[in-house]
Amino acid sequence: MAQTTSLPLALGADHGGYELKEAIKAHLDELGIPYQDFGTHTPERCDYPDIAQVTCQAVLDGRCRYAILCCGTGVGMSIAANKLHGIRACCCSDAFSAEYTRRHNDANVLCLGGRVVGPGLGCTLVDAFLNATFEGGRHQERVDKITALENHG
Repeated sequence: MAQTTSLPLALGADHGGYELKEAIKAHLDELGIPYQDFGTHTPERCDYPDIAQVTCQAVLDGRCRYAILCCGTGVGMSIAANKLHGIRACCCSDAFSAEYTRRHNDANVLCLGGRVVGPGLGCTLVDAFLNATFEGGRHQERVDKITALENHG
């Protein structure tokens, strides 16, 4: 698996995504892909907006290239992450969407549901996301429009 930069990935999960995050960590270890784990570090209850904020901040400040966030459905993490200026997060449960959210939307955060996808599919989605490259061109024009919405409402 090729990663476009040597920057690590940022990983984060709440209690609903903890087991999936741990499976993804093992997968990344096997592939030799560096990451930083921003929690949670136990299956005890915690709040996904807190994890999304600290994990995405590592992407925004340049410490990490992309983030992978896991909660029960992936939806809560996606909503929270997308509130942060500069984050383009997508909740995916199929490989086509995980790939094309990078190719066409230049997504920098992949959100997954630990109660929706199992560890095998979750790792496949991570691979699809990481192996895809933003295509630019007409897609850049659309991303620019998203940024304009973010900046001006």
